[in-house]
Amino acid sequence: MPQKPKTTSASAQKGKPIRVKKRPAKKEPLPVTERLKRLFTSLCAQIDGGHFSNAIKTCDKILRLEPSDPDALQTKVFLLLQTEQYAHALALIEGNDKYAYEKAYSLYRTNQEAGARNALEVSKRNKGDDDRGVLHLEAQLAYREGTYQAAFDLYNQLLDTSEPSSDEHADILTNLEAAQKHLEFIDSGYLRSLDDLPTSVTNDLESAPPPHPPSAAATLANVIVSQDTDTTKKEKQVRLKRVPKSVVMGVTPPPDPERWLKKSERSNFNAGGKRKKGGGGATQGMVESSAPATSHGSKSGNKGKKKK
Repeated sequence: MPQKPKTTSASAQKGKPIRVKKRPAKKEPLPVTERLKRLFTSLCAQIDGGHFSNAIKTCDKILRLEPSDPDALQTKVFLLLQTEQYAHALALIEGNDKYAYEKAYSLYRTNQEAGARNALEVSKRNKGDDDRGVLHLEAQLAYREGTYQAAFDLYNQLLDTSEPSSDEHADILTNLEAAQKHLEFIDSGYLRSLDDLPTSVTNDLESAPPPHPPSAAATLANVIVSQDTDTTKKEKQVRLKRVPKSVVMGVTPPPDPERWLKKSERSNFNAGGKRKKGGGGATQGMVESSAPATSHGSKSGNKGKKKK
């Protein structure tokens, strides 16, 4: 197959030089120190603006460039606690005793009191017994575990060293009052409640033997019965929003269940007597004519007659 003739541009035919566009030179990547500096600047701006989710992503970028950066790691742990991502925080600081307090706080917020108590002991050795954060967390753990006297003493210790005009002072007073109420009920409150009861009730309580713990079979039977009653209640419950205003429950007769069927398909159709003759299955609006039909020949014979 012969080759196609090559076409030349008009500028080449005239002898003019062809201009070739120069590609821009590739920019060299910034050094790691300069990239880290810019990322930390963005991180500070994001934290000041309250954009914590974006700040966590920036911390990840810094840790990819410098995995052992302590500032980025500490900032990410702080941001995870602020956004209540306790599981991610625990995975990040696992095995690092430097963040024992953060581990104890995360375990406390996820209702793991035993692990929080162990981590708090490690935090005491790192920070000391007089650290305010450690004292706050220890008081909250004691209150949750039911040792109200220990919580009461710790809150009193914190109250003595707090500023009266601070938010911390108001929080400590609230927690101290709650612990004090529990202590008063344990010491004398339940006794006053017993004194207010009738004598017959208190005598029965004092003479009655302690209740036996329910067996597993009885507990299972109670659960099954409660589930059955719940299902029956749900079936019998009527949605009042769909009931018309003119209907009175229990007084107004219920509607006909066959009201959506055709009349010919209902069970009471033609129950009053025999059907009238002449219907012949005609549809509604159709009228039968009684006049006999004329033949084709009669029509053709009438065409020639003139009207007088």
